[in-house]
Amino acid sequence: MVISVFRSRLRPENEADFLALADRMMAIAESMPGFLSYKVFTAPDGERCSIVEFASHEQLLAWRNRPEHRAAQQEGRDRYYASYSLQVAEPVRESRFEHEAS
Repeated sequence: MVISVFRSRLRPENEADFLALADRMMAIAESMPGFLSYKVFTAPDGERCSIVEFASHEQLLAWRNRPEHRAAQQEGRDRYYASYSLQVAEPVRESRFEHEAS
């Protein structure tokens, strides 16, 4: 598994347009081979954190390099983002817990 952590701050004047583009990119990501999950969180200070998981680095690269996604990345830099950072990593360790209701 490979995890992409994308932290960003949006330009407030284009936020509504961004949300429509983000929904489209999410739909495409979900259709890609190896897609595992996507979550987005917004902090009280406005910073957004998107976490995307793919089964392999090659499958994440296929998503990154998809032409429509590349165009959206450029549009993000041109119109939507005030700032962002991206980190891609492979888990060193993983554990899970789920409480079973009785």
